Amino acid sequence: MANPAVEKIAKTNADMLAKSGQAAETMMKGGTEALTESGNAARAAVQELTKAYQELATKNAKNLTAAMQALAAVKSPAEFIELQQKLIKEGVEAAVNDSRHIAQLTTAVFTAAFEPVKKQIEAVQKAV
Repeated sequence: MANPAVEKIAKTNADMLAKSGQAAETMMKGGTEALTESGNAARAAVQELTKAYQELATKNAKNLTAAMQALAAVKSPAEFIELQQKLIKEGVEAAVNDSRHIAQLTTAVFTAAFEPVKKQIEAVQKAV
């Protein structure tokens, strides 16, 4: 006949192992879902960033064409210098604004990509 104390210990250990297995399964499932969500978010954000770069390249090409036409149409050296200074000032302002916009989009890409994983890690840390 089996010892009741040994049976109780064996049952307790079996229950603990079952709970540990369930917890591990839940964490793995949550990790997989977080990685899938992260990948989807990153893909969408990268597409948005790519679109922004394409729009920026198109805008810059149009601005360059307009600037070259304006410079070609000047009638005097003074007018050329004035226009050149204006174009430089506008170019610097546009570059700063465009850089700020691209930086914000880049930050959004990384935030979107890592937020689901971060949340999963926090959930696992709370569970432990």
